Amino acid sequence: MTIRPAFVPVLATALTLGLLCAAPRAAAATPTAFTARYDVLQGGAPMGKATVTLRPAGGGEWIYRTEIKGTGGLAALLGASTAESSRFRWKGGVPEAISYDYRMVAAGKHKQRHLTVDWNRNQVTVDEGKGPQIFAARPGMVERNTAPLAIGIALDEGRKNIALPIAGRHDVQLQHFGITGRESVDVPAGRFHAIRVDRTDAALGFSAWYAPGRYPIPVKLSQHDGGNLTMELVSFSSK
Repeated sequence: MTIRPAFVPVLATALTLGLLCAAPRAAAATPTAFTARYDVLQGGAPMGKATVTLRPAGGGEWIYRTEIKGTGGLAALLGASTAESSRFRWKGGVPEAISYDYRMVAAGKHKQRHLTVDWNRNQVTVDEGKGPQIFAARPGMVERNTAPLAIGIALDEGRKNIALPIAGRHDVQLQHFGITGRESVDVPAGRFHAIRVDRTDAALGFSAWYAPGRYPIPVKLSQHDGGNLTMELVSFSSK
């Protein structure tokens, strides 16, 4: 068994953050440093704990990191854990990818991926240890780890339909997300009257519930690609 990355495409999910309808409002302020903690559930049963952090890295760059550790069921028995670390710059008030590292450990086995962006050459290089894959970058591009943050920023700007160019293993895909409703959500951090966002251009994807103006990342997130994983916010602190 493996633990899926915390946020799959979106969550394998740049962000032009294109508005597909309605005129944009004034750009929202970029988020400050924070630490968020989540419970991770699989099929409704506790499976792990996740920590998401945003920190300045100097030189106008930031590091956004997601770590998950298996604490229940088979994930705990296998000592399963994942870590995703993204380095990006703010461009036009939204994140633009510079690099991304993914590492998974389970039952003594390791899996990793390293992505770098050379903006001078407009080129993305992805290496999983079997030789690099090289393809063209797109302005405003993010990768799957920072995509939920990019969506949260777009919601703060009042956007309802969002287009994200997301760098994957072999290419950049333009993925579409939209507000599909407002729902009351109960998570360990409390009850929220949240905005629900779903991927709108694929049968399998994810659903995320946001509290715009309060947190830049979801209070709850659920993936629909077979893993049946859910993340629920436990705490959020700005630093």
